[in-house]
Amino acid sequence: MAMPDLNLLVTLDVLLAEGSVARAAKRLRLSPSAMSRALGRLRETTGDPLLVRAGRGLVPTPRAVELRDRVHHLVQDAESVLRPAQAVDPERLVRTFTLRTSEGFVESFGADLVARVGAVAPGVRLRFVPKPDRGSGPLRDGDVDLETGVVGAMTGPEVRAQALFRDRFIGVVRPDHPLAGEAITAQAYAAGRHVLISRDGRDEGGIDGALAALGLERKIAAIVGGFSGAVALARGSDLIATVPERHTVALRAGMAFFPVPLSLPEVTVSLLWHPRLHADPAHRWLRGLVQQTCASNRGCSDRAGAGTPG
Repeated sequence: MAMPDLNLLVTLDVLLAEGSVARAAKRLRLSPSAMSRALGRLRETTGDPLLVRAGRGLVPTPRAVELRDRVHHLVQDAESVLRPAQAVDPERLVRTFTLRTSEGFVESFGADLVARVGAVAPGVRLRFVPKPDRGSGPLRDGDVDLETGVVGAMTGPEVRAQALFRDRFIGVVRPDHPLAGEAITAQAYAAGRHVLISRDGRDEGGIDGALAALGLERKIAAIVGGFSGAVALARGSDLIATVPERHTVALRAGMAFFPVPLSLPEVTVSLLWHPRLHADPAHRWLRGLVQQTCASNRGCSDRAGAGTPG
């Protein structure tokens, strides 16, 4: 099978963006006849007319609409591979970075990171978006520049990761809770009423397995989908929320907390990105700032992390 002419991807990208043979020819510095011949080759290669006459202009076929974003991403990836790396000048950098962060990251580290970026790169804007799942699709598709979270089975094998911090889990209660200020035993912890954090619909978590190993069982009074909801319920009730200590510093301000009296593994929060951005100077610069922020922030250090023990 003959290897297709990959130069046609660039031509197709421009044609679909411009919707005009003449404008595409001008953009690629080709003659209109040469661009028409290239469109003919694309039609033959794809088996689709791609652009068809509608009045005095051209409109894309359904197949062309389907291909538009995929082709554009492919061309962008190829350009990033072939573009020589250059040192970035933060003062002149104008760019929006999208960060998909695990819950609590913006509250605990966002203000410091924004301040660090703004101090040296006034033209850079950070867009923080929530992370409802652990899949790597947004990184793979180019919708997200960076992501924070725990590396797990749903993390794409191609994704790059840099550990940011490790953390232990703590019990969080309102300041006047009976367990506030006490040395908590596993029995006292299990005897309390709890809020369970479950993102996948389960009605028990790792905490319950650790308690079962000791012959104990806790009463789960409420189930929520994230740290903020769990802390909010604990703040206004007698419930115990079990959350990662450093990742929730801002969320649990003013509340009492205690180490969970169980043998639970610490977890690691990492910074994640797609390999196509690994050598990008601006992206590398931002990764460094995120790491500096987490290393200096009182909510994290070389220990830390965030996960969901339940």
